Amino acid sequence: MNIKRTSPSLVERDAAVSWHPYTQHGIEVAPLPVSSAKGSVITLEDGTEIIDAISSWWAILHGHGELAIAQAMADQALRLDHVLFAGATHEPAVRLAERLVEVTPEGLTRVFYSDDGSTAIEVALKMVIQFWQHQDQGQRRVFVGLEHAYHGDTFGAMAIGDPDPFFEPFRELLFGARLSAPNIKAITATLDELGDTAAGVILEPLVQGAGGMLMQSPAFLRELRALCTARDLPLIADEVMTGFGRTGKLFACDVAGIAPDLMCLAKGLTGGMTPMSVTMASERFFECFVSQDRGAAFFHGHTFTAHPIGCAAALASLELTLSRDVPAVLDKIGARIESKLREHLWEFGAEPSGASKPRVLGLRRQGGIVAFDLAHGEQGYLASQAPVLRQAATARGVLLRPLGNILYAMPPASTTVEQCDRIAEVLVELVEVASA
Repeated sequence: MNIKRTSPSLVERDAAVSWHPYTQHGIEVAPLPVSSAKGSVITLEDGTEIIDAISSWWAILHGHGELAIAQAMADQALRLDHVLFAGATHEPAVRLAERLVEVTPEGLTRVFYSDDGSTAIEVALKMVIQFWQHQDQGQRRVFVGLEHAYHGDTFGAMAIGDPDPFFEPFRELLFGARLSAPNIKAITATLDELGDTAAGVILEPLVQGAGGMLMQSPAFLRELRALCTARDLPLIADEVMTGFGRTGKLFACDVAGIAPDLMCLAKGLTGGMTPMSVTMASERFFECFVSQDRGAAFFHGHTFTAHPIGCAAALASLELTLSRDVPAVLDKIGARIESKLREHLWEFGAEPSGASKPRVLGLRRQGGIVAFDLAHGEQGYLASQAPVLRQAATARGVLLRPLGNILYAMPPASTTVEQCDRIAEVLVELVEVASA
């Protein structure tokens, strides 16, 4: 008897060897078997098409498969694939640094390359700590951040983030930091208490991402900038998510008209096509490390620092961002989704005149980022409805990844009006799913 043998599927092979991020493999459903992606659409192995409403973890800026970036990467790979950046330099790295200095807020004159958002944060924190040591103020070791902050998963980044729920197992291993409510009175009180042990202030400007798409006002950023200036404390802007147009301007700091002392960039830096990050620093920080003493150097680096192919991708992405006015495009996309949501969410008591016990709260938008809270059911990142809602969205042809009870959309610039409307429709439908 002939027995027909079939090869294991991609999902079955994945289950045998992969360990996925932020995934509880004991209860999660199988991952999506993705075969390709173009523009705002991800295509599965069976031909199913899904709108990428979250830019694949906020990274895809222009759309999947952007030809100009892919071509720049291919050309660079054939010219110079990789060379160490310690004791060597190359045109793509220098040109990208020049362009970043031109387009970022005034005063950011130095570019330190690394690999991803979390490592860009590590670089900034280490720069500040060593800066104070060079100033004979080594007691300045405590950073002040915001409640619900998330800056990455490496140890320094975890230390200045909110440990609940992401980092609780590592709490005792993290260096001291203070988290404050996002208002000037609270931050001022914290800095008063810390005195000369305060090292600096760090925040995700305008929008706190993983903490729940929590939004601040530009006025708050201006007040915080003034506070740090008055106390001669560095202000670190984590624009890993908000950079390159997500908030309606090229950078969130531009919306408020402020310049930080250090700025961390990643994700959209390369249009999401390849990993790369930078830490932008003011000249004051760079000059503090220049010495005849080799031991005073900034001892930090990565094998792929200033990777030529990544630099080429970032240069191509930046030119697209400026020539297409991506910040304005994303702002229109966000406005369209918000408008469609406002047409329907009132049914669930999202507006003041709605139900006495609303099911939806806090509809908000900044640029191309739109979010609202589910008021009923479990709250917080670990809310059990989140995986259910994710599956329901996928079944309806939209890739979403709720932050617990918080639903949000952040699609790429390639998203059409029709796709915006479908994203909004599915978000509204998920309110019903969550209520069932």
